Amino acid sequence: MPPSLPPLGALPGVADVQLVKGPAAPDAATPSLLVEAPHGATERADYDSLRARLVSALPEDLHEFFFVNTDVGSWEYGLAVARELVARDPQRSALVIRCRIPRTFVDVNRTLGSGGGELAAGQLTAAIPSYVRAPEDHALLGALHRRYTELVARAYELVCGAGGYALVAHTYGPRSLGIDRVDHKIVEKLRWAHEPARVETWPLRAELDLLTRAPAEDARPGTELAPPGLAEALIRRYAARGLTAVANGTYCLHPVTSAYEWSRRYPGRLLCTEVRRDLLVERWRWNQAMRPTSAAIERVATPLAEAFAELLRARG
Repeated sequence: MPPSLPPLGALPGVADVQLVKGPAAPDAATPSLLVEAPHGATERADYDSLRARLVSALPEDLHEFFFVNTDVGSWEYGLAVARELVARDPQRSALVIRCRIPRTFVDVNRTLGSGGGELAAGQLTAAIPSYVRAPEDHALLGALHRRYTELVARAYELVCGAGGYALVAHTYGPRSLGIDRVDHKIVEKLRWAHEPARVETWPLRAELDLLTRAPAEDARPGTELAPPGLAEALIRRYAARGLTAVANGTYCLHPVTSAYEWSRRYPGRLLCTEVRRDLLVERWRWNQAMRPTSAAIERVATPLAEAFAELLRARG
């Protein structure tokens, strides 16, 4: 690791950090790939641990929102990409960061202080939801957000600053639910949206969405920020495996997200991905714990590992 950068280690309750080394990778080699799972706090224990530290009067049964809104499978397929990459090129290594802060309370993929808007109008959820009201909770959550952001900033400088690449791994729910905004009634809204007679009326999302550009309201609309040609190559690779991938279908790189900030800072070095959660788990249950299957993880991870390996070979 370059001497100008402090060591990158795990931060309990904030992030897990794992270096995946190929068997022939030099000990001092800079990782070629950074994998970040900013919504990787998918375990009920992640939720319970931070919930116990908060004093705000939170909505009843908020754990249901946690389960439907956490990125189940994101860390698993990100880690699988890292492992397969170094298996293909044993001289390389990859750095994997899994956030352990539930986005139910603070979203590290949002600019701290950003407020939520109308979801149907394409606006995003807030960094800290409106149902978290106590000033001491805001102070705690803001401190956790900053600790995580400082960690990943060093990781992006280490990897992308040296010419490597980054994968920001996300998953999303199968449908775009007709919920206007996240507030104190979010659990009631989710139960309404998932009523059996209603849930299948919501638009079905793409199986994979590759986020490569800024939205139209950005100062430079449509600017491609991902590695050139990567999205097109992945769309072909996934089609060969029977999966449909699109570019910027449901989402794009919104200016209030940290993925946008890293993409701007390191243009052509980062790809942000969304994978439909129901494709990764044995059974989709919106308000309960779910586990991804190894076969589904491999199906998603292999094309990404192949594509990043090609980019790195071309870089030399």
